[in-house]
Amino acid sequence: MSKLADVAKTAQSLSLTAMEEASRVGLRTSDIDHLFLALVLSDQHAGRVLRGSGITLEEARRAVAEQHAAQLASVGISVGAADPGRIVFNETGGYTWSDRVLDIFKESCRGGKRGDAAAVLRELLDEPSGMIAEVLYRLGTSPDTIRRRLDEDAPTARPAVPVSTDGLTGHAELFVPAPVDEVWTLLADPFRMPDWEPSIGGVVDAGGPVRPGDVLTAYRRDRRPDGKPLRIAPALRRIRVEVDAVQEQFSIAWSFSTPDAPDANTRYVRISLAPTDGGTRLRMTQAWQRQPARRVGPVRARLLRPLYRFVTWMQLSQLCVAIGRVFR
Repeated sequence: MSKLADVAKTAQSLSLTAMEEASRVGLRTSDIDHLFLALVLSDQHAGRVLRGSGITLEEARRAVAEQHAAQLASVGISVGAADPGRIVFNETGGYTWSDRVLDIFKESCRGGKRGDAAAVLRELLDEPSGMIAEVLYRLGTSPDTIRRRLDEDAPTARPAVPVSTDGLTGHAELFVPAPVDEVWTLLADPFRMPDWEPSIGGVVDAGGPVRPGDVLTAYRRDRRPDGKPLRIAPALRRIRVEVDAVQEQFSIAWSFSTPDAPDANTRYVRISLAPTDGGTRLRMTQAWQRQPARRVGPVRARLLRPLYRFVTWMQLSQLCVAIGRVFR
């Protein structure tokens, strides 16, 4: 993966997670504390270092709240602990980064710096306000310890990421702060598919644990998370969902097609689960199968490949965010 791709992937994932964390406490400007929480949840090396140091999402949230309270108390302001709400980022708008977070992102890309989550974390540890250092002390560690672990545990080789030759197949990884059995319960329950699959609004005729070969009927979501209606062509409203493969608490694969629009492409999604520090690591693959009537010539396909890759990446990003949101 190129440096530009690293930067884009890192900025996208950290931005979504950090702004979701800001939305829990009623804020629209995401600051360094929300960026730190996003790094705790990162699927990259930085997140593994933080979680390997014993930092969980709940403990990190607690330490951030305590540090905010201590800073206010130091200037004579005493406030009671406010109960955070649920994540409403996907239902609202107007979110932005603070200036100091933007500076951190810029610095993480300069010179020979990679711009990945580890580079962002290193810049955050050096942030001049000292807030994140104090948060780390509350969590029983220190900036120097985290820096050392970033160096000592750094991967010796960059993991190979399969690259689709047609742009219609994509791969993603996700850390979820919940044990494998809880994540499996979500993914294996067809009625809960609307909780994590952005395109699905409801599933009917499902019953009991899923088995390979099961065929379900679902209906496309007709409203955005903010309540605004979506325009859906009648032929695309009904979705045929088939369970392609199931390995209990290890992997599950689905296919999604539109029986009322037989020429529409079929989408395949496979999700594998594995335990890791603080939760579950998911590996996801999405692939589109073109129907014969929708195939394009080799020249046009080559020209459209970057667009296909971008769309596939965005769809996988939305899927990752939706699954992670359920457990936060």
